[in-house]
Amino acid sequence: MGGVDRIRDLSHWPIVVSPMAGGPSVPALTVAAANAGALSFLAGGYKTALAMRSEMDQVRAGTDAAFGVNVFVPGEATREPEALVPYVAALEPLAAGLGAEMGPATWDDDDFAAKIEVLLADPPPIVSFTFGIPPVDVLRGLQSQGVLVAITVTTPDEVTLAYEAGADCLCLQGSEAGAHRGAFVNDDRPDQDYPILDLLAQASQRTDVPLIAAGGVAGPGELEAVLRAGAVAAQAGTAFLRCHESGANPTYKAALVDPRFESTVITRAFSGRRARALANEFVREHEGAPKAYPEINNATRAFRAAAAAAGDAQHMSLYGGVNFQRWEARSAGEIIGQLAAGVPEGG
Repeated sequence: MGGVDRIRDLSHWPIVVSPMAGGPSVPALTVAAANAGALSFLAGGYKTALAMRSEMDQVRAGTDAAFGVNVFVPGEATREPEALVPYVAALEPLAAGLGAEMGPATWDDDDFAAKIEVLLADPPPIVSFTFGIPPVDVLRGLQSQGVLVAITVTTPDEVTLAYEAGADCLCLQGSEAGAHRGAFVNDDRPDQDYPILDLLAQASQRTDVPLIAAGGVAGPGELEAVLRAGAVAAQAGTAFLRCHESGANPTYKAALVDPRFESTVITRAFSGRRARALANEFVREHEGAPKAYPEINNATRAFRAAAAAAGDAQHMSLYGGVNFQRWEARSAGEIIGQLAAGVPEGG
């Protein structure tokens, strides 16, 4: 269980590498980032407990440094089943054109219970949860093993709920962040997208646990800003999508510097859950996707894979933060070194 005792003071790791599910967060990236002095997370999402365990073993074989694992908290089945069927049916011709078929639009719990068993049996130093608060027995069970438990939050109300549940630290996901919004509920509440500095200011008034700030960290200036605003660390994900160790598809990496993609939007088109992605053709044509996660995510998986295999960036889920254009294809260590220039003196 090496690393558990050493991670109690998160200020030793001012740079955190986001867990990027679906391909980018491979063990090679986690190892490289950890060896370069960052706290790096493996993405447990969208894989079996056995696959997650295998990746944990690979990281441990490559580094003695501390690392974390992120797990998705299962949500409810869609409350809009009447909208799900026609949405998926409308995508069938597009999938067929790519030589794929739409998958079953089914709910699942992402192998949650089995993943918790793995994490309890041989825990990493830190486990983070996204899409909600884990059951209290899970949270307390991990903590009893010396594991630091982090919960992703997107609003001040979620800050309060996660703090009261007993989280050891919070990952604040600002509206600038790429990929899925980590909101506890998959709905369209007003005022649910807080810029990271605003969320930090509100969270600092509601909790005294360490705060990790995610969203828009695209250089030393943004890192310094969140640290000075009260975060103990800044979490970056988009910064590492094009790095040499990233597992992102080559078409995905190329799209991040393709002048056809000028901005990002929040969309449900690919997964049925709000996520920030590059505004490609698929996103623009499917603004009214229903609130159905993971049902739509499961239904579009083969379609998205076919688009990636065909090099079709207009129909891939190109998740990324608002500053996606600012990063070069460099090693993870070089990116961490660049970001570290923003750590205040003595920080």
